[in-house]
Amino acid sequence: MDTRVKICGLSRPEDVAAAARAGAVYGGFVFFPKSPRHVSVESARELAIAAPPGLAKVALIVDADDDLIDRITATVPLDMLQLHGTESPDRVAEVRARTGLPVMKAVGLSEAADLAAIDLYSEVADQLLIDAKPPKEASIPGGNGLAFDWRLLQQRKYWSRPWMLAGGLTPDNVAEAIRLTGARQVDVSSGVEAGRGIKDPERIAGFVAAARGQDRVTG
Repeated sequence: MDTRVKICGLSRPEDVAAAARAGAVYGGFVFFPKSPRHVSVESARELAIAAPPGLAKVALIVDADDDLIDRITATVPLDMLQLHGTESPDRVAEVRARTGLPVMKAVGLSEAADLAAIDLYSEVADQLLIDAKPPKEASIPGGNGLAFDWRLLQQRKYWSRPWMLAGGLTPDNVAEAIRLTGARQVDVSSGVEAGRGIKDPERIAGFVAAARGQDRVTG
């Protein structure tokens, strides 16, 4: 089975096309004004409508209120919501029930004690995104190009929900990250950019190829 790849922070039609052409399964749109990858609801609608069939469209939101969630889901044709803030398990369940969409909850790791949150959110989310915990001074919760110690996942590669590995992944290290963690899904944003917020089609293609190349190595 090929590793499933998510390219996050798509903000231009050519980025969406490049992700689909490379074979990515998910494309992410960021609705967080502090991010250099932020898109408006109207722009995201145009990007989502133009997305080729087979590219699942994911909205990344950060501690969004109901009004914003309602506006996004009413305007943009989506397949999933990604909650990337400090949403509690109860809030995750509320959003899932309110929208009727599958919900992926991001969980930040920096030490072994953080692993407990994965089990907690497994009870309410459809999928989990295991990311590097952002530093306290960070202005955005993800897309910082930081990795965590992948060895934290070596003793526990399976949870009750599908999970996706994120944080500091690049075309150069994704195969090693998959080998160490057993990840079947990976997420990348800054690691495939030519500049902050600007996706590079060659790096996108290289990332997907490297992720899938690891499948052939491990069988």
